[in-house]
Amino acid sequence: MPQQRQEEENIEVWEDLVHIKDLVIAIIISTITTLGAYIIAPNDPPKPLIFGLVGAVGGFIISSLLIKPKRNFRYMDEEEE
Repeated sequence: MPQQRQEEENIEVWEDLVHIKDLVIAIIISTITTLGAYIIAPNDPPKPLIFGLVGAVGGFIISSLLIKPKRNFRYMDEEEE
């Protein structure tokens, strides 16, 4: 039963299973950092874009530090397949 419950909490994104809670947290963090950087940017034409991109990269870095991967890799010999 725990295996089935865990599968229900995951969704498939780009052929990979993602925990819904972790995905929502990462989206919220990235949105806050991107929009926050865009809003504080000076109104000169290229600066809002640059600030927004830096905010997006910052959100990605924060998300990758807070949310740890949950993959388990098993190496199998050809005989085990």
